[in-house]
Amino acid sequence: MVVGWIRHWFAVRRFIGLHVLSRRYNKFMCQKTLNIVFVFLACVVAAAANAEDTNAIARGYRLLTETPLLPSDFHQRVIDNVWQSWPEPLRSEAEKATPEQRREMTFSRYGLTTRPGDDSGKPLQYVVGDDGQWTMNCFSCHGGSVYGKPTPGAPNNRFALQTMTEEVRRTKFRIGEPMSRMDLGSLFIPLGTTHGTTNAVVFGMGLMHQRDEQLNVVNRPPVPFVHHDMDAPPWWHFYKRPYIYIDGFAQKGHRGLMQFMLVPENGPGFFREHEDDFRDVYAYMSSLRPPKYDGAIDDELVSVGKGVFDRNCAECHGTYGDDSEYPNRRIPLDEIGTDPVRAEALTEAGRAKYARSWFAHAGEDDPQQTIVELDGYVAPPLDGVWASAPYFHNGSVPTLWHVLHPSERPTVWRTVSEVMDEQRMGLTIELAEKMPVTEPDVAIRRSYFDTRRFGKSNSGHTYPDELSEAEKTAVLEYLKTL
Repeated sequence: MVVGWIRHWFAVRRFIGLHVLSRRYNKFMCQKTLNIVFVFLACVVAAAANAEDTNAIARGYRLLTETPLLPSDFHQRVIDNVWQSWPEPLRSEAEKATPEQRREMTFSRYGLTTRPGDDSGKPLQYVVGDDGQWTMNCFSCHGGSVYGKPTPGAPNNRFALQTMTEEVRRTKFRIGEPMSRMDLGSLFIPLGTTHGTTNAVVFGMGLMHQRDEQLNVVNRPPVPFVHHDMDAPPWWHFYKRPYIYIDGFAQKGHRGLMQFMLVPENGPGFFREHEDDFRDVYAYMSSLRPPKYDGAIDDELVSVGKGVFDRNCAECHGTYGDDSEYPNRRIPLDEIGTDPVRAEALTEAGRAKYARSWFAHAGEDDPQQTIVELDGYVAPPLDGVWASAPYFHNGSVPTLWHVLHPSERPTVWRTVSEVMDEQRMGLTIELAEKMPVTEPDVAIRRSYFDTRRFGKSNSGHTYPDELSEAEKTAVLEYLKTL
């Protein structure tokens, strides 16, 4: 569409130029007339381009929330009855509740939210069809709550996928509903051990294992994977980052966003047919920006904190403001010192297969760049960092204060409220000596984060130890403004 406007622009320009020359108008007046016309046409072209961008962004959001791209997970009648699989006393409370209250209890238990500006009551995290079928979408992990406010693009730090799947499966068995791929697959691949984190990397590895480079389904015997939980990154970083994932191995592009649709029901033709749809999703993701912090800010302290940040943190995390710059710097594991499991789980062979696949190379002359050999994690941008707790790639650190105080990071903790801890900037938590293994409610057990477990270490990133307490306080204040 925009290309068409540009062609018309130059055609009119040529016509006007020839017409002016043929009539021998005054040179000054001709140039003035041409300039006015060209400015007008430039505005028309820019407006058309902006309109097309806006339309693509809207289409991308609608696709994610209204179009099921995977097989259905369950029917409305299952979610209406899932409370009967809850432990006591929650089950009795739900039995006495109204349908509306029961729905709120269900959303709260599983980390679901409503859709901003939408009074349909449908969850942001699922496509709900007119036939009552619920199908997971990308917002399950990337559409959460920023301290109680539903926010598309925010990490869903309350998503309870494993708990929800287990209780949905029991409900289906009780009322005679058929099992889905999620119900059966979760018997073999854990979906997540702590609410708010998921075994998503292994989902992708498992799905890609059953495909060749052109995405044809192949029958291969299962292979062992290193299961580990990850914290979903905020989508408002997408516009800045040239590569995706915590190790930054894959150049970003619309095709790479389609990886998690590799269920057997979607053949290779499905992906080619939906390329334009995911160009729209790419446009939508690129349009997202972080929410602004709306609490009190000490401007003088911010000014001090910015100086400390620029001297000590910007080399990896970038600069912010009018002349912002993001370095996309990968830090070696032996330097950063954070949990190495994610870096070791995704093998060099797996990255090499991705580099040969349709996601990275669809026959174009200039294929995407994929980094196969690497050892480390990319320091992320910090835009909206106040709104994306918990921290580190595995979600092991609950607040920014704990990021800045490595020796004070809690060993076992759990979130107890959706209200922000404004003093420490992050999740409001309580500490524990250990996980309550005898607690009958699995949802409560999975609300605890034990940093001693595999892949959940909160060690590393000890650079703040070089700062004074006053400098840490100033940096914390500055981070509110990003």
